[in-house]
Amino acid sequence: MSEKGQFTLLKTKNISLLSGLPFLFLSLFLSGFLNLSAEIESFENIKKGVVQIRVYTQNYDAFSPWASKSVSASSGTGFLIDGERILTNAHVISNSRYIQIQRHNQTTWYEVDILHIAHDCDLAILKAKDPEFYKDAHFFELGDIPELNSPINVVGYPIGGSRISVSRGIVSRKQQSTYAHSQVDSHLVIQVDAAINPGNSGGPAIQDNKVVGVAFQVATRGENIGYLIPTTVIRYFLKDIEDGKYDGYVELGIRFMNSFSTALRKLLKVPDELGGVFVQKVLRGGSAFGYLEKDDLIFEIDGLPIGRNGTVVYDKEDRLDFVEIIDNKHAGEVIHLKVFRKGKIEAIEFPAKIMNNFAYLRNKYDEPFDYFMIGGLLFQNVSRDILQAWINNKETYGGSQFLYRFYYFIEDDLGSDEVSEDIIFYRKLNHRINSTSGSYLNLILEKFNGTPVKNLRHLKQLASSDTSEFLQLKFRDVESPLIFKKNEIQKADDEIRKIYKLEKAND
Repeated sequence: MSEKGQFTLLKTKNISLLSGLPFLFLSLFLSGFLNLSAEIESFENIKKGVVQIRVYTQNYDAFSPWASKSVSASSGTGFLIDGERILTNAHVISNSRYIQIQRHNQTTWYEVDILHIAHDCDLAILKAKDPEFYKDAHFFELGDIPELNSPINVVGYPIGGSRISVSRGIVSRKQQSTYAHSQVDSHLVIQVDAAINPGNSGGPAIQDNKVVGVAFQVATRGENIGYLIPTTVIRYFLKDIEDGKYDGYVELGIRFMNSFSTALRKLLKVPDELGGVFVQKVLRGGSAFGYLEKDDLIFEIDGLPIGRNGTVVYDKEDRLDFVEIIDNKHAGEVIHLKVFRKGKIEAIEFPAKIMNNFAYLRNKYDEPFDYFMIGGLLFQNVSRDILQAWINNKETYGGSQFLYRFYYFIEDDLGSDEVSEDIIFYRKLNHRINSTSGSYLNLILEKFNGTPVKNLRHLKQLASSDTSEFLQLKFRDVESPLIFKKNEIQKADDEIRKIYKLEKAND
C-alpha cells in the first residue's frame, strides 16, 4: 500500500500543480511513462542474463596435506556473455567439487563445466552442460570504464534471500589495488558505494545496459565500500583465453620510487622537465631484467609521459599508475620506455614476460599440496599457504629465516640456477626417530647428503636414488646436519603412516 499510495499522492499533486498546463503535463507524463517502460524492459532483460551459482567446495589443507577438509556450500553470481559463456569470480568456484547454476524464474538447477579460471585476476568462465539452460537468455555486452561520480547498478544473488537483488551506487574511485583472492596481484579496481554482500561476488555492475565491472570484494573497514573488476581486466582475461588456455599477467619486475626527491635528482643530474620514477632494483625473471638498471629514471612509457608521482594520463583524462600500461600487455608484446641514464636519454624496448618465480607468493587453489616425509619430518615448498598454515597452527618457533626467505626470495635474489624454490621443514609427526629434531623446525633445507636441493621434486629424486647408509639433512645457517640411518628411516616412516593415517605420503 505504501509504494502505491506514494505514487498516487505524487500523481495527484502533479495534476493540481500543472492543471493549467494540460499539454505540458501530458508530454511530461508520456515521457516519464516511456522512460519507466524502457527501464522495466531493460531490467527484464538483465534478469534473463544474471546467473545464480551454487557451489560445493572442499578445500585442501596445507598443514596436513594428506587430509581433505569437510565439504561446505556457498553461493555466488555470474552473468552471460557471448559464446554461451558464464563469467564469474574465480573465488566463487575455487576448490569446487560440484557446481549448479540457475537463472531468474528457472526451477531446474543445471550442471556446468569450468572452462577457464584465472586466480591472478579473480575471473572464471563456466558453461552449462544442458542447452536448455540458455532458453530465452540475455547475453551482456561489455562497456567502458565508468566515469567518476556516475551511477551503477550491481545485480546478483546476495545472502538474505533466494531472489535476484539490485544495489545502486556511485563510482567513487579508480586505482590499482591488491586482489584479495591471490593476496599479491594488483590490478585496476573501481570503488563504488553500493552495498556488495556475500553472494554478490561475480555479479555484473551495469551502466546503460552494459556491464562495466564485476563485483568481487569489499573493504573490511567502512560501510558500503565495494570493489569491481573493470572491463579492462575482463577483456584482458577474455583475450588471453582465445587460444584455449590462460597464461596470466606479465610483470615489469622492478622496484621503483617517485622522483620528488630534489637531492636525488641533483645527484643523478636529472633535468627539471622530466617526471618519472627511479628504478631501485631490477628483479630476476621480470620483463625488465637485463634491460633496466638501478637509478634509471623511467619518464615515458608507450609515448605517455610519466609524472613524478608515477602516474600517466590514461583514461578520459584520469591519472592512473603507469604500471596500468604494463598490466594491459600480453606476453610477447613490446614495452616501449624512455629512460634517463647516466646523463643521457635512451629509448629502450623489450618483450613483456610472465614472471613465473612470482607464483609462490599467491594463494594456491584447485590442486592438493605436494609434500615429502623423511622420518616423520614434513617438507614442502615455501608458499603463502604454508606460511598461513604455520601461523594458524602457531608453529612459529625459529621462524625468522622462513619469514625472511618468503618475503625476500625474489627481492634479494636468493634463488639461483641450483635453487629454484626453498624447501621448509614445517612440521614434525612425533616418533622416537625424530625426538632430537625439534631445533631444526621451520628451517630451510639446503642440502641432501651434500647435494644442493633445487626444489621439492628434486628432493624426492635425491631420496629415491640415494644408496648411502646415512641420510644427512643440512639446513641453512646451521653448521651441524641432521643425520639418520637410512634403514631406520624406512621402518619409522611405515610406522608413522599407520599411526597418523597418512595416505600416499611420499608420492
